[in-house]
Amino acid sequence: MSHTTLVSVGELAARLADPDWLVLDCRFDLGDRDAGARAWQAGHIPGAIHADLERDLSAPVTPKTGRHPLPPIDAFVATLSRWGVTGGAQVIAYDAGNSAYAARLWWMLRYLGHDAVAVLDGGYGAWLAEGHPISDASVERRPGRFVARLRPEMLCDAAGVAAALARGELLVDVRGAERFAGRVEPLDTVAGHVPGAVNLPFTQNLDDKSRFRPKAELAKLWRERTGLTDGTRLTCMCGSGVTACQGLLALEVAGHPGGRLYAGSWSEWIRDPARPVARDD
Repeated sequence: MSHTTLVSVGELAARLADPDWLVLDCRFDLGDRDAGARAWQAGHIPGAIHADLERDLSAPVTPKTGRHPLPPIDAFVATLSRWGVTGGAQVIAYDAGNSAYAARLWWMLRYLGHDAVAVLDGGYGAWLAEGHPISDASVERRPGRFVARLRPEMLCDAAGVAAALARGELLVDVRGAERFAGRVEPLDTVAGHVPGAVNLPFTQNLDDKSRFRPKAELAKLWRERTGLTDGTRLTCMCGSGVTACQGLLALEVAGHPGGRLYAGSWSEWIRDPARPVARDD
């Protein structure tokens, strides 16, 4: 049975030598673009390959895109093949703890039709806390052949967001409350949010040990904070399409699959001055 949402430290430790399990280290720091690579070099879960947000999981920024546009499908397929991801591989992604970068990889693989991908609950910190070994060795894995089976229904663009709101569907922005309200904006050129969006900061999906809250707690949180009900069509967004993936993962854990990602998110929305912006008083 494959893991499709979360995997525990104990489960990963027990299968670390399994050649069908492939571990990807997604640690990254928006304030220091090379920090993730340095962290991997200093020590990583044995056998883990480093997956860099901007080199591997994003395309170059253009005047019309957000800060982390999705890479071209053929380029990402080539990356996955180079890492040795095949149809039979169980992929485990982890980051430093809040699962945002790992969830980006989780979502991208699901979008390409690969279900056997899960995020290490609690990330690298949980691995260390439970006393498991680390390695600073380079990692070599036999290249494979990844075949994409796209699921376009998982993705939404700016026009799709506007149309969804017009139909009364739910748009959830998972940025912090101060950014959503427009009171601060440390990363983008315009502050505020898409009119009609509701806010649920992605950090609230986690407990004080950076592990995801239990299924019932997450379901209750999303119902109370967003108005989510069974059958509600939902799109997640954030600043650049990264932390929104963690929100979609939380929804899967909560038993609400099928949410869409607005990949361009706020940093793309504001590229067009004709698109409306809301701010809280």
